[in-house]
Amino acid sequence: MIHRWPIRVYYEDTDLAGLVYYANYLKFIERARSEMVREAGIDQAEMKRARGIVFAVRRVEADYLAAAHYDDELVVETTLDSLSGARFDMPQTVRRGDQPIFQAKVSVVCIGPAGRATRLPADIRQKLETISMLTRG
Repeated sequence: MIHRWPIRVYYEDTDLAGLVYYANYLKFIERARSEMVREAGIDQAEMKRARGIVFAVRRVEADYLAAAHYDDELVVETTLDSLSGARFDMPQTVRRGDQPIFQAKVSVVCIGPAGRATRLPADIRQKLETISMLTRG
């Protein structure tokens, strides 16, 4: 099972050429990751309030494959690829219909109150493992 999150391209998402501005793909995939984590039962605001931990993007590898335009209907597909002590990797693809137009591999790290990487709490880890099982089929 792959998490799918639909998005429509609005005028504000485009540049002077009428194409989606390249940095907006990062916004699209961030929203999709946040929705996937939320649907797994992880409340990131509560996680920060109660434990002082947050998720932060550590690395993004991105490939722009084709342009999206105003009013296109896109779908962001997200999976959880790997999970380690403090980090997880989430490949993401933005599609227009069957056509992939943007792909990224995003590494996310758990950051503690001191601003350093910290181990994922067991309950959060379990919820992420559930995502992993669901997205791997």
